[in-house]
Amino acid sequence: MCNSIKFNRNYEVAMLQEELQACVQYNWVQHFNQNDYEGNWACISLRSVDGRNQTIVGFGGEGSYCDTPLLDQVPYTRTVIDSIPGAKESIRLMALHPGAEIKPHKDPGCAYADGVYRIHIPICTHPAVAFYLEGERIVMEEGSCWYLDFSKTHQIINKSDQVRVHLVVDGIRDEETDTWFFENGYKETPKPDYDKATKRAMIAQLEMMEGEGARQLVLQLKKELQDA
Repeated sequence: MCNSIKFNRNYEVAMLQEELQACVQYNWVQHFNQNDYEGNWACISLRSVDGRNQTIVGFGGEGSYCDTPLLDQVPYTRTVIDSIPGAKESIRLMALHPGAEIKPHKDPGCAYADGVYRIHIPICTHPAVAFYLEGERIVMEEGSCWYLDFSKTHQIINKSDQVRVHLVVDGIRDEETDTWFFENGYKETPKPDYDKATKRAMIAQLEMMEGEGARQLVLQLKKELQDA
């Protein structure tokens, strides 16, 4: 089981934080999944389905992914993004404010085994920010680079007095990303064989999500039900 990977690379924290200051003057928007958090969880996009800073949908949104105007103002951040292999979809800055909590939940179809990846690079964080994945606390230092399997249960609580900001890169799995992942310790595990009731529940949840990735997973699950 490979719930997380800390990649063997680190980025210049001071440069990331300096460029973040160019972004805070813009209008950040609250995350759309408001059932899963309490407090202030705000986002702004560097790449989105319509090229707008304030469009913050993740994987497989309706449209053609392109860079937003904000990306032109953060050249070092662009080099960080370019250092990550694979075709990019959504790229966001995500800010969890003091006292905010992302409740325990899962994001179906958001694992590397599903053909996608989500990379987190902490720009501003604090030891009192608690991130849990499958009950295990994972500490991500500023400037580090992580893959996290968000199809598993995860939770974040900002117990500090500082805003936690991560650069979050969503992309598509390919041969180049496989090389990178496997070199950094990724291990492929067989997908679990869910029972029919679980598959129907997954389909119901996925059908409420936008994006090609979710649609493809729905089709796959429906086919498995038909073939059973």
